[in-house]
Amino acid sequence: MKENYKLLIAYDGTRYLGWERQPGTDMTIQGKLENVLSRMAGNPAEVIGAGRTDAGVHAKGMTANVHLETDLEPDGIRDYMNRYLPEDICIREVKKASSRFHSRYHAIGKTYCYTCYAGQLKPVFNRKYVYILEELPDIKKMQEAAGYLMGTHDFKSFCHNPKMKKSTIRSVDRIEIAKKGEHLNFTYHGTGFLQYMVRILTGTLLEVGFGKRTPQSMEELLEARNRSLAGFTAPPCGLCLMEVDYD
Repeated sequence: MKENYKLLIAYDGTRYLGWERQPGTDMTIQGKLENVLSRMAGNPAEVIGAGRTDAGVHAKGMTANVHLETDLEPDGIRDYMNRYLPEDICIREVKKASSRFHSRYHAIGKTYCYTCYAGQLKPVFNRKYVYILEELPDIKKMQEAAGYLMGTHDFKSFCHNPKMKKSTIRSVDRIEIAKKGEHLNFTYHGTGFLQYMVRILTGTLLEVGFGKRTPQSMEELLEARNRSLAGFTAPPCGLCLMEVDYD
């Protein structure tokens, strides 16, 4: 009899084409997970993720679920997967879940962190996980701009997909911008995020910090619902999914 298992996953997305499996390649996170689980269970396994991180984006706390028939206990499933997965993907935890649990439909919130580096020396050892800035932007102005973006809004101006047919209304209840040593962290929490939304928000806030936009212009951007008016899309290397919330 198949059981539903909840997986907590960490991965370095540098060399992958994103979370979602794609035809003709096995270089996706979902694809790697399904290959190992299918081998373990002896039949095809479908892994359902809480979201779809883009190519080059990382995760410390992606949640997924999978229905399996196996004699292994949850810790045994975890250990088997970690033995055969690539070194840049780690299963942090496996737990039995209710048969109705769905990692995407039951998620009520997500936390992302975007990390920039503003030090004087090259960040040799974490260069794959930060966006390197030539100078430190004005943090207070960016914090002021973030205040306009928090709440429930139509974020179409911050969506990469111009043909998006579903609603682009999202609720973002926290945007924190803080400097820690030589790093500048943008932390976002909300009910969900559109394609590239966190990266476009970060690029736009950085433009505010560098004096290319005013904090007050965020109101106009939200009202315009036009992606071409928002800021640049920050590169994927600095973005990490930190946690997915459930009841």
